[in-house]
Amino acid sequence: MLYPMSPKVVELKRKLESFMDRHIYPNEERFYREAEELGPWKVYPVVEELKPLARAEDLWNLFLPESGHGAGLTNLEYAPLCEVMGRSHLAPEIFNCSAPDTGNMEVLERYGSEKDKERWLQPLLAGEIRSCFAMTEPAVASSDATNIESSIVRDGDHYVINGRKWYTTNATDPRCKICIFMGKTDPDNPDRHRQQSMILVPMDTPGIEVKRPLPVFGFYGVPDRASEVIFTNVRVPRENMLLGEGRGFEIAQGRLGPGRIHHCMRLIGLAERTLEKMCRRVRSRVAFGKPVSEQTVTQERIAEARIMIEQARLLTLNAAYAMDTVGNKVAKAEIAMIKVAVPNMACQVIDWAIQAHGGGGTSNDFGLTQAYATARLLRLADGPDEVHRNQIARFELKKYSNA
Repeated sequence: MLYPMSPKVVELKRKLESFMDRHIYPNEERFYREAEELGPWKVYPVVEELKPLARAEDLWNLFLPESGHGAGLTNLEYAPLCEVMGRSHLAPEIFNCSAPDTGNMEVLERYGSEKDKERWLQPLLAGEIRSCFAMTEPAVASSDATNIESSIVRDGDHYVINGRKWYTTNATDPRCKICIFMGKTDPDNPDRHRQQSMILVPMDTPGIEVKRPLPVFGFYGVPDRASEVIFTNVRVPRENMLLGEGRGFEIAQGRLGPGRIHHCMRLIGLAERTLEKMCRRVRSRVAFGKPVSEQTVTQERIAEARIMIEQARLLTLNAAYAMDTVGNKVAKAEIAMIKVAVPNMACQVIDWAIQAHGGGGTSNDFGLTQAYATARLLRLADGPDEVHRNQIARFELKKYSNA
């Protein structure tokens, strides 16, 4: 292996896989049923039942690097564990490793005051509350984060916040207690990347309206509790500002780097699980006198899926290694490449699996529609393909600026 696992990671992976077999896979059907029946405004009982079991087995906060709160793993060490968790929509939250809480906890760890950490980070680390991240807006093309129009205006010892956000994950969850809000404190600054700031907004602050849940391909709550939230004259203390005025874009870039790679790690696990389902299905079905697995078109797709998954995994491990060795900022090209490659790979593998399942593949019975919704969503979340491709091209062209 190019990136061998340490004994510590091998043991954690073994424990994770055992937990998945004993508790996650047997409860998936119940999880999807509760999500559908209870909707995005409720807590799903199966989640709260399983979280203490994961914590009791020390499978908790594995994502946190260089911290006394988690396993202290590097990005490269966390990658195979995140892949295992990505095999099921139910799993990440059970291990307290789900977005956007992971990114928000990292922001609080790096930029929050001691008071912030005590009030918000500790209960998030304990899995007692959840959080949301309000960045995307419906009125502008949010693929360019400098387009954000929401305002954060200083008023004495407070800031007054106004804006309309959507795809704010978790906002409909009754456990969601804190929001990291991105808006403009200095809209006239000639440096467009110094206009934005990030601020902590308790969700029970007057003026916040969680207007509606947003479906992702018709799914509410799974794979995402996407929400539209309106902030009207929301007042928060000045000490809630993170890092300082004009530093929001800087925080966003630091936050999204690890988030992007976590999404890709999980998607590789989801693609692996999907390929397994596809192989089992085609071996058990007969069409035109022989198993579907013996049809050459099926074999070609299985082969291509295996090649694509392996390529994506190596590319992702390479990005994780770069982040660990040279830092997120220097590894921007590697992160951008996986953010394009992995969701596209997953979309294709899942599409082939749907085709192999026939009409049933388009139902919710096999978990393939939920998987496709996740993969397709991630071609947009944390920056669309087009933005990352442009960035990759600029990095490549820069090599020849003096040619």
